[in-house]
Amino acid sequence: MIRVPILMYHSVSDSPNDETRPHAVRPSDLEEQLDHLAVSGFTPLTLGDLADSFRDGERALPAKPVVLTFDDGYADFHSHALPLLERHNFPATVFLTSGWVSDAGADAAGRPLDAMLSWGQAREAAQTGVEIGGHSHSHPQLDQLRTDELRDELRRNKGLLEERIGTPVATMAYPYGYSSARVRQEVRKAGYSAACAVNNAIAADRHDLLAVPRLTVGKGTTITMFKRAVEGSAVPLIYLRERILTKGYAVVRRTRYGVRRVRGDV
Repeated sequence: MIRVPILMYHSVSDSPNDETRPHAVRPSDLEEQLDHLAVSGFTPLTLGDLADSFRDGERALPAKPVVLTFDDGYADFHSHALPLLERHNFPATVFLTSGWVSDAGADAAGRPLDAMLSWGQAREAAQTGVEIGGHSHSHPQLDQLRTDELRDELRRNKGLLEERIGTPVATMAYPYGYSSARVRQEVRKAGYSAACAVNNAIAADRHDLLAVPRLTVGKGTTITMFKRAVEGSAVPLIYLRERILTKGYAVVRRTRYGVRRVRGDV
């Protein structure tokens, strides 16, 4: 069985606001983490590259693959994360919420949590080898939407990204990590071939490519925790609290959606 750690980042900032603080990492911490990956012989891949390798059993992976992902599309990815990635010649995947882009204009939707990337910055990142993936248009809980709303979120996001970035978009991440069998079916119909959840587990080739697990990296992730996580050492223990909360939220969401269906709201 092939096992690959997929790391989930959000904001990279020394001064995050109250809403982004829980999942923000300091640039100095990211630098230390990337240095560790380089020194330890890890080879970063994009999510698309990993998905291709999982689908093609004959395609060889490097000895120590890892995937770096950044959710939402914060402006500090361009100012803080991208220079560090370029220094190491590391690729990464940015999952971009199209309605949050700073110059979205008439396409603006949802409520951005902080300063966001512009379309020009996203294109610049893509030109350096960063994969741009989808993250919905307005960042809702996709599993709570009506099917028509869900389809619009997925297809509008993908269409805008492909139009503005100028490259095909085949990967995505679920906002908040929330999905369901219905959501995954619509993701496949929208043209995505791989999608990330959270789950705080090591990804493996046995996983559904539309529900690939990731490991959260946030302000509370010490370098010791980081090293153990990427090596796959005691991952369930490191993320015990997060895994319990995830299971609890899943039950609540399924119940909430079921009640709304009975009422005819979805």
